[in-house]
Amino acid sequence: MNFFLNKIKFNWIFYIGLALIIRVLFPNISLYSYLAILISLHQILNLFNSFGVIIPIRYIFGTFMCLQMFIGPVFQYNGLDKFVFSFYSMKVPEDVYFSYVIPAVICFIVGLHIRAEKFNGELLDENRIKEFSEKNPDQALIFIGVGFFASIFSTIIPTDFSTTEAVGQRGGGGWIFFILYLIGCLKYIGAFLLILGKSKMKTITIVVVYGSIIATSLGTGMFHDLLTWIIMLAAIIAIRYKPSIYIKIIFAFCFIILAFVIQIVKDNYRTAIWQSGGNSGLATFAQAAEQSESSNDVFDIKSLALSNVRINQGFIITNIMKTVPEQVPFANGEELGQILEAAFLPRVLAPDKLEAGDQKIFNQYTGLGITKATMGLSSVGDAYINFGIIGGSVFMFFLGLLYNEILKGFYRYSKNFPILLLFTPLVFYFPIRPDSELQTNLGHVIKSTFLILIIFTVWKSNLQLQFSRKLNKED
Repeated sequence: MNFFLNKIKFNWIFYIGLALIIRVLFPNISLYSYLAILISLHQILNLFNSFGVIIPIRYIFGTFMCLQMFIGPVFQYNGLDKFVFSFYSMKVPEDVYFSYVIPAVICFIVGLHIRAEKFNGELLDENRIKEFSEKNPDQALIFIGVGFFASIFSTIIPTDFSTTEAVGQRGGGGWIFFILYLIGCLKYIGAFLLILGKSKMKTITIVVVYGSIIATSLGTGMFHDLLTWIIMLAAIIAIRYKPSIYIKIIFAFCFIILAFVIQIVKDNYRTAIWQSGGNSGLATFAQAAEQSESSNDVFDIKSLALSNVRINQGFIITNIMKTVPEQVPFANGEELGQILEAAFLPRVLAPDKLEAGDQKIFNQYTGLGITKATMGLSSVGDAYINFGIIGGSVFMFFLGLLYNEILKGFYRYSKNFPILLLFTPLVFYFPIRPDSELQTNLGHVIKSTFLILIIFTVWKSNLQLQFSRKLNKED
């Protein structure tokens, strides 16, 4: 198992120093909370260090998992729980919760990294991508054009989704919308290719591409995709320009501020555009920000507690652990079978398969009784429902291993298709969300991978030919 390469150096002295400072500043937190913080800190620092070297899919997975399964619950257990509605409170003691989630998350992270060797699937061959770009100067613009066309065309497809960022995966017409949405994401791949190519980066084109997702996010009031694609863009730019540690710190600080502001403001903004009929856009967002500031929402402890709820997937896990097995027995793989059926089989072959956001199965295993599809059991929750603490941790290891093997598969085929690894963000930008449903995550991976297979089959001569001769010479 090779977690660290010379290209990505982990500063253990800095890490240990931060660990000691945290312990001194917060001496009363439990060992469970402290361990959760240390694991989270390890993943965050690895993510930071990886910028400029790889597209850090694995470390984004680990960091997001730690934020929602560790950091949110740590804050909740250490004071914020009393400031939230009982619906969002942690339903089992801290030791009970972390005795399952800590080993489950560790197993998932190990599965992601085991036998990954030189970050297979994340480490780009920059020279060959530049060569491809030089021989195919229009390919990036083709991706961008096709992406914009699909995004525009998708607006005429009727769907009934409204509250989920897993666009197109729910409701009538959703599957068509979802395919068009995935094709629309080709504009980001085109932007990545422009950045990494030999020609001068077309700044205006990049601004237009990312301006479109800003406009979409403001229009829908959903911002997770925006933040995720910003991280991916930053990773690509860092690979091209190899920023200093100071530039990386500045970017990290700005990104944290952006995410914090969005987290604080988005409720007021959504109220303005969804309920009050206001126009979406920067002006309305600015007004919502002023409203939050004037009402002391930014630093008010209650508002911070409510904001923490949004990154705390742990409260759902505690409801699951309270319900299973006391009220509902372990599924022993039955629920997992439904998940795999929903992920792998088309509705033509499985007309009764689970819908994304299925409230019935969510309510059955949490006892929460929600009426709208706004929450998911998560992979950690599904693992516990089916196999309990030990079996659930083992399942999380194999889930991480599955994602790991998919990345390694992309690496193997990238020897013939050098730009293939630029498509990995398209496959994983949604599954990296720990709060989403396992069947939706797996379904996204399968559909997006199949779409990429079609693209590279249809455009095989354009995307492979220029390198086949070189490979033969090297062989």
